[in-house]
Amino acid sequence: MLRAITKHRTARRVAVPAAVAATAVLLTAGPAAAHVEVKSEQAQALAENVKIEFDAESESATAGITKIRVALPKGIAPADVTYGEGPKGWKFTADKDGYTVGGPAVKVGENAEYSIVVKQLPDAEELAFKTLQTYGDGRTDRWIELDDNGENPAPVLKLKAAAPGAKPAHPSPSRTAPASPSASAQATTPTASPVSQEKGDDDGGLSTGAWVGIGIVAVVVAGGAVYLVRRRGGTSAG
Repeated sequence: MLRAITKHRTARRVAVPAAVAATAVLLTAGPAAAHVEVKSEQAQALAENVKIEFDAESESATAGITKIRVALPKGIAPADVTYGEGPKGWKFTADKDGYTVGGPAVKVGENAEYSIVVKQLPDAEELAFKTLQTYGDGRTDRWIELDDNGENPAPVLKLKAAAPGAKPAHPSPSRTAPASPSASAQATTPTASPVSQEKGDDDGGLSTGAWVGIGIVAVVVAGGAVYLVRRRGGTSAG
């Protein structure tokens, strides 16, 4: 009987720490598991009209996702990206280095799934889409780290090598369109640099020729003064 009691106490002492450790693992593993997934059935370098799908996982138990801001990887211009589909009521807006999709908050606890279409993928091995994920209560998750072991990794799309004979398409019109007349006029109108402007302020805006003339006058005046002094000195001596 004593031996049985001892075994029971020993088993209980071992079981309690094990249960605590398991609970700790579950508590710490939850937040780390949430992130943004990216995938594409056309994930190949130089592929054209590629549909890319994103799955932004929810990390909030009290607010729904309302906005996702993405910085595009090098080689993809905002003008070459169009909206595919997403949560009901969401809209797509391009900016200088990426895009934003957003609208009414999705249901609390649900992921925000959406897609984009890229005119052509660059010739690269992988593409990182740094993402800011915002909730209705103002909270923002920053999935921007490029380190695979980071706590907030950016979604990365792995690409297969380009198909034989694949070539980069022509740049989009937005990047090659000629400047407007007003912009061209501004570009061809010479403007003084800050350094030259400072010099103009210091010399009162006079030209080089004016300064040369002033120098000649100064020399003549100085020579006349010396002549007068010598003449007076000679008169006094007589």
